[in-house]
This record gives sequence, C-alpha cells and structure tokens, in this order.
Amino acid sequence: MPNFTTSDGLSLHYTDEGEGLPLLCLAGLTRTGRDFDFVAPHLKDVRLIRLDYRGRGKSDWAEDWATYSIPVEGRDAVELLDHLGIEKAAVLGTSRGGIIAMVLAAVIKDRLLGVAMNDIGPAIELGGLEIIKDYVGRNPAVKTLEDAAAKRPAFAQGFANVPASRWQEEAERLYTETPEGLVINYDPKLRDAVLASAEALAPDLWPYFDALKGLPVACIRGANSDLLSQETLDEMLRRRPDMIAANVPDRAHIPFLDEPESLDVLNRWLEQMA
Repeated sequence: MPNFTTSDGLSLHYTDEGEGLPLLCLAGLTRTGRDFDFVAPHLKDVRLIRLDYRGRGKSDWAEDWATYSIPVEGRDAVELLDHLGIEKAAVLGTSRGGIIAMVLAAVIKDRLLGVAMNDIGPAIELGGLEIIKDYVGRNPAVKTLEDAAAKRPAFAQGFANVPASRWQEEAERLYTETPEGLVINYDPKLRDAVLASAEALAPDLWPYFDALKGLPVACIRGANSDLLSQETLDEMLRRRPDMIAANVPDRAHIPFLDEPESLDVLNRWLEQMA
C-alpha cells in the first residue's frame, strides 16, 4: 500500500497508476481517491495519481483538526509530487479539490500543467454549504450499505437516471459497515474544521481563479448543482473564454465524471497538454 510521510509526520495514502501525462486527482471534502474510480478506465495515456487527504480514507488522522485546511492539504499534494519526483502535473479537482487546485495556481503555478474542476468555482452557493455542514462528520442513521444505497436517491437531490448499482458502489466508497452500523471513512473532527472555517470571513476566490491564466482550464458542472451556479460558470467563461466547460444533465453535486459530457470535457482538456 503506497504511502508517503508529510513534513509534519503524517502517513498519507496514494495510488499511482499508468504512464503518460501526470494527472493528480484531488477529491471532495469527505471523499477519497476512490472518487475517481468511475472515470479512471476512460482516461488514456495518463499517469493517474490519487491522494487520500489527511484524515480521510487510508491516510493518518491528524492530532490537530485545524490542519484539515485547504492550505495544508495543498501542501500535502505538493509534497506527494515531490515524493514521486514529478516536476509538473495536471490537476483534476472535485469540489474541495478544485479549490486546492486554484490555490496551487496562485502559489506554485510553475508546477501545474493545467487544471480541471468538477462542480466547483470561485463562488460557492450558501445553500449547498449548509447541506454540507449538516452531514459532515456524522455517521448515517441507516445500518447497512444496502440501506444506504436504497436511500441515496432521496438524499441526492438533482440526480436522475442513475442505476441502483451505482448508488451501491457509492455507498461502499463512503462508509464502512460494522456490527453497530455504518461508519464514515474519515475523521469525524473534520466537522470541527468545516464549522470553524464557516465562521471565518470567506476569502474572495476570484483572484485564485484568475491565477489560472495561461494554463489549460476546464470546468464540469452538474446541471442541478447547488454549489456551483450557472451564473458563476458564466462569469468563469467570461474571464476565460477558452475554458472548456459543460453542464451535465441529471446531475447535481457532484457528477461521477464518466458521463459523456464529462468525458468530452476531460478528453479535450487533456489533449491541450498532450
């Protein structure tokens, strides 16, 4: 099981598969590198690198929950690239991962080949944030993976035409089944970090998006997203008319990335760096 040790002593899990363009995949807030299982088979000629953030998946939990922050997680991502001896990489960031990618563009742009964002932008809708604050750090009430998969469509508002097998696969990636019930696969203290950051003054992320100037950029939006509005996507396109973008029908936050619209965006984005 590949791991590396961060500068503050945590052992973080990652996977490194394939050959070609280095593509660093950064998952959403409570997610792991397995978030990219669905798109991985469709990505050709890439070296697919996936990181479990600190406190998530197979990585160590931090003693100080305050390190569950975008700056520290961005530092971890750079240290992973250093560990692998990779000078430059493209970044595919889902939700929080996309924010990290924009921050990296502002501070170490010379290490990036390009950035693709999955259902995230420089303006985040408050309604979507409230939903995240409600569930983060809490184990689900349902007791089995089968029950979680059965109830997922009702919870995942804005999704349609998703086979039951996909919700089952999602549940298996999000939870661990125990005799006492389902357990989240991340440190519950991530909730403390999220609530603390919510109380702080939200930074203006538009300068970080503008820092992507000169890099190939792409953005995939769930057409029913409650986190990335159409207005924000339109403004992103106004600032970067060359950005490759698409709305994915029947998807909210977040698209699975193996939808035809998502794959078209990603393939055209990757071609720009080939």
